[in-house]
Amino acid sequence: MEINPPKPRFCPAVLTLRTDKDATVTGVLYEEEEYVSPITGTFQVRGRSVGSTLQLAHVGQLQQTGPEGTYWCQGTISLTYDAAEEKLSGRATYRPVGTCHSGLFTFYRLILKSPAAVTAGTVSTLRVSGRDVRWFADAALQHPIAQGNSYSARLTKATTFYLTQGFYPTSRRTATPITVGIAVRPQQRPSAAPSRARVPAPAQTAVLPTVLFRTATADLLPDSGPALDQLAAQLKAQPVVRLRIAGHPDRIGEPAKNLVL
Repeated sequence: MEINPPKPRFCPAVLTLRTDKDATVTGVLYEEEEYVSPITGTFQVRGRSVGSTLQLAHVGQLQQTGPEGTYWCQGTISLTYDAAEEKLSGRATYRPVGTCHSGLFTFYRLILKSPAAVTAGTVSTLRVSGRDVRWFADAALQHPIAQGNSYSARLTKATTFYLTQGFYPTSRRTATPITVGIAVRPQQRPSAAPSRARVPAPAQTAVLPTVLFRTATADLLPDSGPALDQLAAQLKAQPVVRLRIAGHPDRIGEPAKNLVL
């Protein structure tokens, strides 16, 4: 969420980031005009992370909707990370265009805080960060199952939940998928003839760092290269690993065209 002082208005916002090995941070910032619809702006951002401080800059506008003459402020954003609340907050300093001057940002991260794997068939309490969290059973957000930062469930298999936040939500209702696996119990070795068979490792869920595509196309942007190179190196180091790959477009654009993508 962004506030533009001294005006009392605010703009719902979503910030998606990835951090490379050299502490370079790249990602996408999406904002909406809260009082005038449907004015939206999607920007590519880049910067560096040093300790608990994150410095970002607008490096390009990916998409904008709104009447002719509409513009969004661009410049630099300085954010501080609060680990206890999983919160990023700070100030933007904009280039002097029109009424652009400064803005105040607050973002809450939604991640799993309890163990990533639970014992099958037992009631486990799942905990997440975030503000005003809603739990859904499906990516289309049609089947709500809980509300709040914790949810008690009896799982028998790896399960993916789709979570949203009610903290100044955007009209896109962006969902965060969180998968909880089933812990594998160590096999007991027979006392007479100990077995040397290896216990299979539990299934793991990996989220690929942000990979950017050109708007309304399947063409990768150059900034996606480092993340894909890192993934390729990991796969080459594990030639026998079995994978199931999943992905989806965002909610910008026409639904029919997004299904094709």
